[in-house]
Amino acid sequence: MTVFAPVGLRRGAGRIPGGVWALGFVSLLMDTSSELIHALLPLYMVGPLGASVTLVGVVEGIAEAIAMIVKVFSGYWSDRMRHRKPLVLAGYGIAALTKFAFPLVPTLAWVIGARFADRVGKGIRGAPRDALVADLTPPELRGAAFGLRQALDTVGAVAGPLLAVAAMGWFAGHFRLAFWVAVVPAVLCFTLIVFGVHEPHRPRALATAPKRISWRDIGKLDHRYWLVTGIAFTLTFARFSEAFLVLRGQSDGMGTMGAPWVMVAMSLVYALVAYPAGRAADRGQGARLLSAGMLALVASDVVLALVAGEAGALSGAALWGLHMALTQGLLAALVAGTAPANLRGTAFGVFNLLSGVGLLAASALAGALWQSFGPSATFLTGAGLTVAAWIAFQVSGHHLPRLDGKG
Repeated sequence: MTVFAPVGLRRGAGRIPGGVWALGFVSLLMDTSSELIHALLPLYMVGPLGASVTLVGVVEGIAEAIAMIVKVFSGYWSDRMRHRKPLVLAGYGIAALTKFAFPLVPTLAWVIGARFADRVGKGIRGAPRDALVADLTPPELRGAAFGLRQALDTVGAVAGPLLAVAAMGWFAGHFRLAFWVAVVPAVLCFTLIVFGVHEPHRPRALATAPKRISWRDIGKLDHRYWLVTGIAFTLTFARFSEAFLVLRGQSDGMGTMGAPWVMVAMSLVYALVAYPAGRAADRGQGARLLSAGMLALVASDVVLALVAGEAGALSGAALWGLHMALTQGLLAALVAGTAPANLRGTAFGVFNLLSGVGLLAASALAGALWQSFGPSATFLTGAGLTVAAWIAFQVSGHHLPRLDGKG
């Protein structure tokens, strides 16, 4: 794993609390397991189980919608409870159990059920985990902490597809035997949460949220929070699902087994840059990072639209990963810094919900454009939407809060 360590990781990273490191490795292990499954599951459903591509798309849409809805309520309940760890443990535990289902269940219906259960687990753990990272970390290190967690998570996103390719080769294309490999990191992930994550004491005043969710309570999130959430929504509407990167690789001649290397290229850049970007955010460079991240997405879309062949697919995916590294950890740190401590879980839930809505709308638009006009139109539209988002950010970005507390 050290081969993927971001440049400068050791410098200053020792100040990050051990619990954040543990949560980072929890994310790494679960993402390794999940991405191994996700790299093979569409092929398994369409091939041996006989599902249509349309059904696969519908299942994925419903699965992501489930995760988004659950995130809102899990974030809220993590504010209501005195502890966030039980929800984090439950979410990862459900996801770990589903990894046993994929190699064991015999029918398409059971596989779909396991996929939905996996997304329920993701929804339960997401907002409480991010809120716990914020609870564990001093304000002046939040950018680095979220960048570190994102970097370690993305190492798993690199390792998962690589393990999938290796497992399919080792087991001579037998999907269900390959799925068993995903069980190992999932079990290690759950064990690490139990023994390696210890949340801080939260004073009762900070552990008491309203008895039920209401618009009045959400209204306590101030304009800075809504500015950050609005930027995230705009970006996700301009940036569609990464499945289109894989489709682009396949259409450029990389084939079904070669296309996952596009995701490896994206995730590798993401992992290398996320932590240094978080450190820069802690030094007050948030606005510049977001601006650079938007321009990286424009460059990625243009390359994917206009440069043919494997080189275009891989370089476009690498620029996509650069965009993700410059923006995702920073936005999470800004949510943590702008939300009241007793509503932090709720804030992450609403943030994830609105970001997910933007991503679903963008992916639906991208699919329609791809089918009607081809991949170039899809990526050029993404570039245009990102330019519009960048212009809007130049107008409003001077109101962006700084993580270093100097403005």
